[in-house]
Amino acid sequence: MIPSIEELANYAQENAKKLGITKYDIYGSTVDDTSVQVDSGEPKQVKASNRSGVTVRVWNEKNTMGVTSTTDVDPKGLELALKTAYEASFFGVKENVPDFSPEATKPIEKVPHDKAEQAPVSELIEKLLLAEKELLNIHPAITSVPYNGLAQRDIDRFYLNSAGAMRKESHSVASVYLYSKTEEEGKKPRSAGAYRVKESLADLDIAGCIQETADKTISHLKYEKIQTGKYQVVFSPEAFLNLLGAFSNLFNAQNILDNQSLSKADDIGKQIASPLLSVYDDALHPANIGAETFDGEGTPTRQVKLIEKGVLSNFLHSAGTAKRLNAQPTGNASIGAKVSVSPNFYHVFAAGTPEQELSLETAENVVLIDDVHALHAGVQSLQGSFSLPFDGWLVNKGEKVSIESGTVAGDFLELLKSIVYVEKEPELTPGGVCPRIWVSELSITGE
Repeated sequence: MIPSIEELANYAQENAKKLGITKYDIYGSTVDDTSVQVDSGEPKQVKASNRSGVTVRVWNEKNTMGVTSTTDVDPKGLELALKTAYEASFFGVKENVPDFSPEATKPIEKVPHDKAEQAPVSELIEKLLLAEKELLNIHPAITSVPYNGLAQRDIDRFYLNSAGAMRKESHSVASVYLYSKTEEEGKKPRSAGAYRVKESLADLDIAGCIQETADKTISHLKYEKIQTGKYQVVFSPEAFLNLLGAFSNLFNAQNILDNQSLSKADDIGKQIASPLLSVYDDALHPANIGAETFDGEGTPTRQVKLIEKGVLSNFLHSAGTAKRLNAQPTGNASIGAKVSVSPNFYHVFAAGTPEQELSLETAENVVLIDDVHALHAGVQSLQGSFSLPFDGWLVNKGEKVSIESGTVAGDFLELLKSIVYVEKEPELTPGGVCPRIWVSELSITGE
């Protein structure tokens, strides 16, 4: 067990004093994780783990910094970590040395400390076996659920530094994932999946997950080839957020400083997307289960307006990038040998008034993309281009016909500008909250 944060702060203080260290900070977390998978009515894998890790940073008299990580969080382990980090500090970088976040001691209003009661493993297995069985019984073509998982985890995190910062929080998260596959004589296997997340197993909407997986899978049974050409494209919330995530260097201040971004430091205020689109990074969005209230540097997380009505409005910052770009830290940093910056939770929504309301019920010949694949291979994140295989349907006045196989290609910055409609209804996905997004046209290649 990790000692209480107060005990840790005391250990750290005593050991630092003993070693003559005056400036240090410590970030740590412990994750208690149980997950199960099933296969054809039998438990396939049961995993339980308790991982804890602490990252210690020490600054020396010359203000260079050393970092060390340990899983050993008792007084002895901490003393060794401080000592090692101190020794490493003499080899630390001389330029743009990371520093404490100016907001590490800023009070945070509501910090979560409630954890849900963990269900026994036997209950996880039972619920997942039942879900698999129900899914297989919905349609004779659904013959297997090759990917599935039911997990619950408890997370405790803390941050403290020698300037008096001390933060801690706790959460519970439960999630279920189902992905089913069909087999029919003389036809290609088709597949689809769904995901749900909540604070506790008791509140998890497993039935909704089963139904969505089945509906999507069945809708792919009647498939046809698609003609290569330009089509109006509608992205599902998950597909759009996957694409946005693949090009998140757009908003990432660290990427911008490293010249590894599609944006430049002075692009703030530039129109980069259709005025119908707003994108926020909002760790504290009510739909974000297990939301973190502070980042690895102890900076409070917050809502960051990245794109406001199509205008690039902010970047995501750590304390270091904020200092260099004369901005505020945004609560998006993780600490390690190098401080990195990453988004917390996207909130994408409609802004402005569209020229016309669009609907899949009335639209003709639009491609609805449910899921994009091979993001690691098909995205040139520094050129802005993508070419990705996808699962989806050709939709004609509400009639959906599954596309046997297709690839969507384009330029992400052009895609943002050619958004013609952002629907009202948001959906929760693993990466954030987003509605369906309509794009005037993209190249679709059939087989």
